[in-house]
Amino acid sequence: MRIGLIGTGRIGTFHAEVLSRHPAVGSLLVTDADPERAAAAATRTGATAVTVDAMFTGGGLPDALVICSATAAHAPLIARAARAGLPAFCEKPIALDLPGTLGALAEVEAAGSVLQLGFMRRFDAGYAAARAAVREGRLGRLHTVRAATSDPAPPPAAYLPLSGGLYRDCLVHDFDILRWVTGREVREVYATGSDAGPAMFREAGDVDTAAVLLTLDDGTLATATATRCNGAGYDVRMELAGELDQLAVGLDDRTPLTSAEPDGPGAPPKPWPGFLERFAPAYEAELDAFLRVVRGELANPCDGREALHALRIAEACEVSRRERRPVAMAEIPGG
Repeated sequence: MRIGLIGTGRIGTFHAEVLSRHPAVGSLLVTDADPERAAAAATRTGATAVTVDAMFTGGGLPDALVICSATAAHAPLIARAARAGLPAFCEKPIALDLPGTLGALAEVEAAGSVLQLGFMRRFDAGYAAARAAVREGRLGRLHTVRAATSDPAPPPAAYLPLSGGLYRDCLVHDFDILRWVTGREVREVYATGSDAGPAMFREAGDVDTAAVLLTLDDGTLATATATRCNGAGYDVRMELAGELDQLAVGLDDRTPLTSAEPDGPGAPPKPWPGFLERFAPAYEAELDAFLRVVRGELANPCDGREALHALRIAEACEVSRRERRPVAMAEIPGG
């Protein structure tokens, strides 16, 4: 297959490396708003650097697109791919707001094209095992879920105004995986956040730490916390407690967690440094799934509507934090 990749930043270059060694990919085209960066990625991966327009016109059209550009370009590129009849994989989010997301999804649906979203946790072995345990009833009635995403250091200050905020940029992964693992929908959220850390968060109108209480449609209670300031390392976990058993995702010998008990485990010698290292196999698996979708071998495992559901939860959290009250999902448009 001939695959086009748009955006050669950190995650785009990682995806280009994965695609360049995939046996189903015969040739790889890459492009970026910065031509020098695209050329560097092409040299590194054996791809061909082209312009963005070349991805959509001419005789050498790709069979599918992988979109890893800046967030503001996602929705226009999704729409352009749909109109060109090109299956597309896009890193989350579709857009930072509901109108932009709904508009791009309307383009995809009108064209009848394929859009797979990059919620890589769905392809992580631990989360998949937890989903199976819940669906098979091995935990009994699920009563409590605890999710946590902790970054080891804040992103650059210039990124914050473009990120959509901690709920949309970071916790949206927890909202998606909560739905995927439990098979339930969120009924209500109550969110709060703190900007007591670096001043750049206050200047951007964002928070560096957040906590959310989510009530699912079957009464299960879930909490989701996130921070940009977890100096111990990159920590992403989910704990699921039921009447018969409980299970933890992300608990291994690299989890940046130290026991305070005299005989408990100490700090890991090599904690996870970031998301690319922690989820590298999941990133590879989601791209492999996309190529199988393009070849007609697999149903789409994460279509655009899944991104809409997660974004609506993030939007509810923003309303809750701002107005200091519980917010029912029925209040959020797009359902």
